[in-house]
Amino acid sequence: MTELFRNKYRISSTRLQTWNYANAGMYFVTICTAHRLCYFGKIAKEQMHLSALGGIAENEWIKTIEIRPDMNLELGEFVVMPNHFHGIIIIGDNKYNGGNGKNAIHGRRDTMHGVPTQMNPSYGRDVMHHVSTTTGTNTPHGGDAMHGASATQNNFGPQSKNLASIIRGYKSAVTTFARKNNIPFAWQPRFHEHIIRSADEYSRISNYINNNPAEWQNDKLYFKQ
Repeated sequence: MTELFRNKYRISSTRLQTWNYANAGMYFVTICTAHRLCYFGKIAKEQMHLSALGGIAENEWIKTIEIRPDMNLELGEFVVMPNHFHGIIIIGDNKYNGGNGKNAIHGRRDTMHGVPTQMNPSYGRDVMHHVSTTTGTNTPHGGDAMHGASATQNNFGPQSKNLASIIRGYKSAVTTFARKNNIPFAWQPRFHEHIIRSADEYSRISNYINNNPAEWQNDKLYFKQ
């Protein structure tokens, strides 16, 4: 399968079997609609104009923190595009990943670099120390994965408080609204994720997300409206 980043497709590697996706860390996720149909609105003058369903897609993502207060979550940059969603989500220390919550990252930002504090070099749980950083040909990031319905299975015990469960709940909320309001809609079954390993990478991905509407016609996910 393929993944989009910086307007280029890449081949997704297999899921990191040595990484627990409940771990404290930063994750860049991309979720596409089925057949890349533009359910969420349109781009006009380099600005995203949300449809009713697009507004729900945005609001349900914002509600993620409220719905899961026990996971110590924080949202980074995100954008709802006509046929896909990009977002950065940060999972902090919590009782499900072995943390006690005392090193909470919710709302904490490095004032010098503008990125969450765990990407500071002094942060002891930097995810780069927990995962393989090997990259393949034409792969701007190593260790990316595409998750499907079965991707919640790994070797780290209960899977109800991890990245896949967050995305599963988010997708379900948007789909439920569409069905209740007789709006034709479907997600692509899978989603893409990438573990962010450095402040530089966080900044680069944030800029990509923010610039996505302006670059819509050059986007590999572009669908003529």
